[in-house]
Amino acid sequence: MKVLFRLVALICFAECAVPGVAQQRPKILGIAHVSYASRDLEASRAFYRGWLGLEEVSTWTENGRTAFTFFKINDRQFVELTPEKQEGTDRFGDLSFETNDAEAMRQYLAAKGVAVPAQVTHGRIGNVAFKITDPAGHVVEFVQYMPAGQTMGDVGRHLGAERISTHMTHAGMIVTELDPEYRFYTQVLGFTETWRGSSDGKTLSWINLKMPDSMDYVEFMLYKEEPAPTKRGSAHHICLVVPDVPAAVAKLKARPYATTYGRPLEDDHVGRNRKRQANLFDPDGTRTELMEPVTIDGKPTPPSMAPWPPQ
Repeated sequence: MKVLFRLVALICFAECAVPGVAQQRPKILGIAHVSYASRDLEASRAFYRGWLGLEEVSTWTENGRTAFTFFKINDRQFVELTPEKQEGTDRFGDLSFETNDAEAMRQYLAAKGVAVPAQVTHGRIGNVAFKITDPAGHVVEFVQYMPAGQTMGDVGRHLGAERISTHMTHAGMIVTELDPEYRFYTQVLGFTETWRGSSDGKTLSWINLKMPDSMDYVEFMLYKEEPAPTKRGSAHHICLVVPDVPAAVAKLKARPYATTYGRPLEDDHVGRNRKRQANLFDPDGTRTELMEPVTIDGKPTPPSMAPWPPQ
């Protein structure tokens, strides 16, 4: 079923363009949120709120149960958690981009041949949004923060001093068929490639694509075959920027949750991009990457010339 769904999305992207219609792309202002399914919301709260220091906002309940809740990174960025609907499934829910005009974005994507809903949705916390499926099968949302909505009403609030980071710089997503996904993000959405890397120097592993109206970016996590749904937590990840990784890890080690975390906490790891980073995993195994904004010597890291797909 999933393969068929992706095939329909790819056909629509390639063949369903509206002839003679010229649309200007609205702005894509950055990552708004990343949504994950949680097996145990209280355990997840202990991680995101108790350990990472992100205050919880916009919780919505239905029939006495939490339907969704947000953890605030800054006034425009959040981690969204929803209760899992089925065991053994992918934790990743959707990746949300902020736009200045959701309806114009919906029309623009329709003109580019992307399957879009018939209308935007006016959400329960007062924002306007719609969702599509990208060529790789990821659910992507475009949200417009409305002046009367809760998000804008909370500007300047719930920004606790205990936040381990104040900005989500990128989100990672699994990609197995690079060409259609790359074309969609670059040619349709206007993203630009900033770097690509290889874990072994032989095969390409990552591609970073920056948003057109923001320094935020998406990171393609390249796989020949998708990992099992329960093994995707390291690839489907978010990155929180911190000025000093060792200092951030020291703060985390001093907080009570560290005694029950159960995984090693390293503060001296340098990634292939030559930036210091630390990897944290929530109770469902989903990764939060802490990363410094610049390389260890301040010099750009050359991109990898390794090929994709694997030879």
